[in-house]
Amino acid sequence: MLADTLPSTQGSIVRGSPPPRVGWAPQQPAQYGHLSPRENLELFARLAGLDEPSASVERVLGRMALPAGPGKAAHLSVGNQQRLNIALALLGEPQVLLLDEPTASLDPERRRALWALLDELRDGGGGVLLSSHSPGEVAHLADRVLVLLDGRVVFEGSPDELESALPDLAGGV
Repeated sequence: MLADTLPSTQGSIVRGSPPPRVGWAPQQPAQYGHLSPRENLELFARLAGLDEPSASVERVLGRMALPAGPGKAAHLSVGNQQRLNIALALLGEPQVLLLDEPTASLDPERRRALWALLDELRDGGGGVLLSSHSPGEVAHLADRVLVLLDGRVVFEGSPDELESALPDLAGGV
């Protein structure tokens, strides 16, 4: 619903005016395997109506250290497919990123690079909503944490408060 791909079934989402540009990377890579990383990015940049799709593609190819050659996305390693997935979310320099398990397939170096990118976005006034099962990632990136269990909020607070609450949550999470 936040990515504006599903209608809300209850309540509403209020976006500013003009609404912020939102980038979304779902947990499963959402790309065309028969296209190269560059072709995927070019397609999505055009679909998003970006003013300068080629410049945006070059920027995210470099930022995510993706191969720029003709190789198909389906032949990329799982980690590179995940980096392409994140690169798609970065097209158009979004002010808000929605990321579902973005580092699950990344090696430690790429994980740190993504964390630095997210820190830059946040420090520049942007927002990041991320789903993660990694306490270290949450401790490093989060200002606020929600823990969900069967669709219910069972914890809300800071990363430090979460660390203190983990023993109590362990039985229910």
